[in-house]
Amino acid sequence: MLWIVLFLAFAAGVTALVCLAGGGVFLGILSFLLAFLLAHVLYFAIFALLCRGTDLTREGAKRNRYAACCCKATTQILAIYGGLRPVLTGLDKLPAEGRFLFVCNHRSLFDPAMVMNYLADYEISFISKPSNLQIPFVGTIGRAAGYLAIDRENDRAALKTILQAADYMKRDICSIGIYPEGTRSHTRELLPFHHGSFKTAQRAKVPLVIACVHGTEKLKQGFFLRPHKAYLEILEVIPAQQVAAMSTLELSEHSRALIQACLERTEGRA
Repeated sequence: MLWIVLFLAFAAGVTALVCLAGGGVFLGILSFLLAFLLAHVLYFAIFALLCRGTDLTREGAKRNRYAACCCKATTQILAIYGGLRPVLTGLDKLPAEGRFLFVCNHRSLFDPAMVMNYLADYEISFISKPSNLQIPFVGTIGRAAGYLAIDRENDRAALKTILQAADYMKRDICSIGIYPEGTRSHTRELLPFHHGSFKTAQRAKVPLVIACVHGTEKLKQGFFLRPHKAYLEILEVIPAQQVAAMSTLELSEHSRALIQACLERTEGRA
C-alpha cells in the first residue's frame, strides 16, 4: 500500500506542476495518468539498478535483499490492483526450516503473486519461461532474487536449469517453485505434468511441497473494480527421504492426482 501511495503522490506532484504552468483540465488528467505510469517504471528501474551485478552462481552468493524486497512489494501492489482476497489453508504443513521444492497448478499470472506475497517468509523463487526474464528491469530483479529461466524445447538447457535450481536449494539461496504443467491452463483443466521437473527435489535432497491454486483466473474480471477470493491450499509435504525413494514419474503422478482431487472437490467436478 505504501508504494501505491508514493506513486499517487508523485503523480499528484507532477500534475500540480502542470496546472501551475497553465495546463488545463485535460492536460492535468493526462499528466496524472502518465506520471502514475512513469512512477511504476522508475520503481522497477531503481530496484534493477540496486540488483545489477548479482551473480548467484558464485560460491557464497546470497539472494539480493533488494530483489527480494521488490518481489514482495510488487506482488502486494498486484494484489491490491487485482482485488485479491486470499484464502490460505494448510500452511501448518510447510517445513519449519530448510529449503523445499514447491509445485502447484497454474491458472493465472496472479499465481506467483499469491505465493511470493503470502509465503514471502519462505523465500520461494520460481522457474519461469525465458521471455519473463527478458523483460527490461524485471529480468534483472528476478534473476537477483533467484528466478531461473527454463527452455522446455531444449532438453540440455532444461537440465542445466534443473541442476542450477537444485544448487540454489543446496546452498540455501532460496526454495524453488515450479509449475509442472509448463504453462497456464486457459480452460481451468489440469494440463499434463512434465515429470522431469521433479528431478530438482531429488538432486537437492529437499522435501516436496504440493499445492493447489484456484480462483486466481477470476481476478482479471474485476481488475481495479471489485475483489475476488483466490485460494491457495497446501495439500501435502513429502519428506526428502521419500522423495529420493520415488521415481520422478511417481512424484509427478502423485502430485497431479492430489491437485486434481482438490480441484474436483472445490469446483464440483465429477
